[in-house]
Amino acid sequence: MNGNFHWWQTGIIYQIYPRSFQDSNGDGIGDLPGIRQRLKYVQSLNVGAVWLSPIYPSPMHDFGYDVADYTDIHPMFGTLADFDALLADVHARGMKLILDLVPNHTSNEHPWFRESRSSRANPKRDWYIWRDPAPDGGPPNNWTSFFGGPAWTLDEQTGQYYLHQFVTQQPELNYHNIEVQFAMQDVMRF
Repeated sequence: MNGNFHWWQTGIIYQIYPRSFQDSNGDGIGDLPGIRQRLKYVQSLNVGAVWLSPIYPSPMHDFGYDVADYTDIHPMFGTLADFDALLADVHARGMKLILDLVPNHTSNEHPWFRESRSSRANPKRDWYIWRDPAPDGGPPNNWTSFFGGPAWTLDEQTGQYYLHQFVTQQPELNYHNIEVQFAMQDVMRF
C-alpha cells in the first residue's frame, strides 16, 4: 500500500488487446510472445500492471469474451508455456499481470453449457438460467440483450429458453447454484 491506497488505486494499468498488439510469428495476429517482445517499452511508460483482454480458448463470437475453456490459452495467442514465460518476464520487470476474467457467462461451446443443454435432467442444467416459454410460445419476458434483440434464445432440443445478456453464444451462468460458485472459484485459483 502507498499511503492509504493499494497499488491498483494509484498505479498505471496498461491494457493490451493481444490480437492486435504485437505479432511475433508473422501470421498477422498478435500473441503472447509478441507482448513479451514489447515489455521493455511498456515498462518505460512507468506501468505498474499489464491487463490482458481475454486470451482463453473461444469461438470468438465476442472477441474472446465468450470463453470455451478457462484453463487454457487460445492457440492463436500461444500456449500455457508462453503465458508462464510472459508472467515471469512481467514480474521480473517489477510489474503485475492482470487477466481479464469473464465470470458472468461462458461460450455456448463450453463443456458446462453443452452438458446443461443436453437435457432438462442433466446435473448441470441449473448451471445456467433456463426458463419455459411464455404462454404464447415466445421468450419468458421482454428483456433485451445489451447488443440488441431478445435476451432469451430458444433451445429447440429441450424446449426452454436460456438467458444471454450479450450475444446468443454467451449463456449466463446461474450464480444461485453453489456448484457454479465453487467452479468459478476453481477457475480463479487456476
